[in-house]
Amino acid sequence: MTLTEQLAARVADGIRHIGQVAILPGLHGHAYALCHFEDAGKAAGPDFGGLATHHGPDAGRDISIYAADGDFRFTKGRTDLVKGWVILLENAPDLRLALDHIYPAAVGLWLARERGDLQVENLRDKLNRQTGMYRYAGTISDEGAQALVQKVCGPAHACAKKILWRIDENTPLEDSEASRYDGIPSDAAPGKAIPLMCREACNHFVAECRKAAKAEFEAKQNTP
Repeated sequence: MTLTEQLAARVADGIRHIGQVAILPGLHGHAYALCHFEDAGKAAGPDFGGLATHHGPDAGRDISIYAADGDFRFTKGRTDLVKGWVILLENAPDLRLALDHIYPAAVGLWLARERGDLQVENLRDKLNRQTGMYRYAGTISDEGAQALVQKVCGPAHACAKKILWRIDENTPLEDSEASRYDGIPSDAAPGKAIPLMCREACNHFVAECRKAAKAEFEAKQNTP
């Protein structure tokens, strides 16, 4: 089965959420509809509950660029997806494309993890590949990196993804809200949602590692 066929089969079996998006099959005669999960009740009503109506998968790209306050969503895994819209889709390929616009590669990562062949890159491997101004990010201590996970990641810091990576092969993340998070920001019942996966530290985290490493270096320099 292709990825699109697998997605369609999983939706037919009851998958209804991914991230902050509700997947509504057969809504008002359309093969699929997508909306913010908090708007699902409205979308099911007459005239889609007054939600802004979009047709076709490309709408997912435009809807997911900015938060409600106009802030640029520098990572699509943020928990500030705007509300007030519904996207109407007429087939499974359009469903997959729309979801890829909103949450790039999320469906593929989820299915790969279920198959057991998802490749994860640990933090040290990621940092060791950095060049230019970001090469200094690799000097961050393990303690600094652990603290940064709790400072930057998880739903408390607007990230909706489940962290799969470790500091290195032998150093798991310390137990915290961020490391325990399951990647499901909606109120979906168990088995009804596609979790968002973080298979490697994002560019934002790498940039924060550079800042933290610089602060560590300066602190050592100022120590008598």
